[in-house]
Amino acid sequence: MKLKILLYMFLISGFVSAQISFTAKVSKKQLGINERLRVDFTMNKDGDDFEPPNFENFTVVGGPSQSINNSWVNGVRSFSKSYSYFLAPKKRGTFVVGQASIEINGETYKTLPINITVTAAIDKPKNPNDPNYVASQTIHLVAEISNSNPYLNEAITVVYKLYVAQNTGIRNWRELDKPRYGDFWSQNLDVKEYKTKQGTYRGEDYLYVVLKKIVLYPQKTGKLNIEPLSLDVTVEVPSNRRDVFGRLFTNTVNRTVSAGNRTINVKPLPENGKPTDFSGAVGDFDFKLESNKQTLKATEALELKVIVSGKGNLKLFKLPKLVLPSALEVYEPEHSENVVTRTSGMRGTISDTYTVVPNYQGNYPIPNISFSYFDLKTKRYKTLTSERLVIDVNEGPLGASNSSSGSISENVITPNLNQFSSFKTTTEFEPIESKPFFNSTLFWLLLLCPFLLIPILMLLVKNQTLRALDVSGNKIRKTNRLARKYLSQAKKSLGDKEPFYNALERALHNYLKSKLRIETSDFNKEKIEEILKNKNVNSSTLEGFISLLTACELARYTPLSAVDMQNDLDKAAEVINALDKQLN
Repeated sequence: MKLKILLYMFLISGFVSAQISFTAKVSKKQLGINERLRVDFTMNKDGDDFEPPNFENFTVVGGPSQSINNSWVNGVRSFSKSYSYFLAPKKRGTFVVGQASIEINGETYKTLPINITVTAAIDKPKNPNDPNYVASQTIHLVAEISNSNPYLNEAITVVYKLYVAQNTGIRNWRELDKPRYGDFWSQNLDVKEYKTKQGTYRGEDYLYVVLKKIVLYPQKTGKLNIEPLSLDVTVEVPSNRRDVFGRLFTNTVNRTVSAGNRTINVKPLPENGKPTDFSGAVGDFDFKLESNKQTLKATEALELKVIVSGKGNLKLFKLPKLVLPSALEVYEPEHSENVVTRTSGMRGTISDTYTVVPNYQGNYPIPNISFSYFDLKTKRYKTLTSERLVIDVNEGPLGASNSSSGSISENVITPNLNQFSSFKTTTEFEPIESKPFFNSTLFWLLLLCPFLLIPILMLLVKNQTLRALDVSGNKIRKTNRLARKYLSQAKKSLGDKEPFYNALERALHNYLKSKLRIETSDFNKEKIEEILKNKNVNSSTLEGFISLLTACELARYTPLSAVDMQNDLDKAAEVINALDKQLN
């Protein structure tokens, strides 16, 4: 009899566990490198902490998009939930879509890995009705270079423009692969506003927008490669279908565009006529030496400033060193820069400020110093020399060089007997008395401390036991921890739209699950609005929560800045705090 009961229980448990499924499905197992792959992770019961694979060797160009199907047929509930990703392969070969995981009813479920074969690019039929083909013909990313044959350390500007046909719309875009400028000194220029302008591309009229500007200073000669910029662009293209009013329907597709590799030829600076003090300055500069004082007393400080101003590679060369007489004490210079970078290159002022202290009176001529640079206008080297300066120290001790006889005088040092008058010659040390440990205060404290700790430990154990038995409370605490965890994840993902709003949505989801004790499958705005109204949540807090859910849903299709994400994060913290006060 016992054997039958055990067998029956085993079959029942196997049947229950078999009701839960979590699977992965791909749109195709073989594709060309120019094609896209769709992966769906589907479950028949809702869970928490969904973790996708890392999609190594693929670029996520879309998703995750979430879909829920919840229906009742003849009194039987049917539920399914899917997370969908759209992938672009990075290279050819055979790769694995790894395991995804999710927690359902306290158990962790994982999908099976799937092998994907990526072949060379395949020829796609040129179907004029195919949205992807239309997008490939109506959108182009171009890198415009100001000078393809510069000198070493001469500024060039790369402007990335996105050209779009006038009947095509851009909904969103993001960088897939940022170029690296290993052979250049580079400076990104902020594009504060994306303005649409009219232009011409390959002889046809287009609309274009400047997406990115960067200034480059080549640090090597010869042929240098400028890596391409690649973007994933959400494009709206017209179809051949019209509505009842005659307006064309549009299709939304994702398109990968690249600016392509660009090569420039960097010329070396001429050796003919190169000054010996040339340190790599290229541009158009002014040079001077300034002093804040020319008359002072010994032991007073003055400042000598070596200044170069103008247009060129100001941050990429060293200023000439200042050499002064030995009677002047010189400190290490303080370097300062006041330089701005525009599309034409760097412009501004750099300087080295020397602090100088004379030890003896006299007249000290400051030797002239020179600065050399390569002038891009004349294609020749120029040398600038500072004006002569004389420092007049009119008070102070006479140095050997200032004696009337011209001979080397013997310095006689007279000791100052009062210079050590502040030093103490006696001590005020006191002997250390050794006190017995037995019967001391410390002795009795150490003896009684264990007895005082016993009731505290008993209280802690009791509280821990009660906490462990509180199943409902533990569940609420776990969910609240998850909400804080995802809010923290959202904060770490500021600036990266999709991970940020996924984490924010999970935080809101787990918070409501703990407070309202609703199932994840019931997580929809209409149900939440109804429940919160019944809980007498005020309208402003309710509207704030619903607007956050709406923002999470629309984030995949709307271009948002880091400022927008920070505002939504602050709003989420305020709304959760307000709900805490009203639902307790």
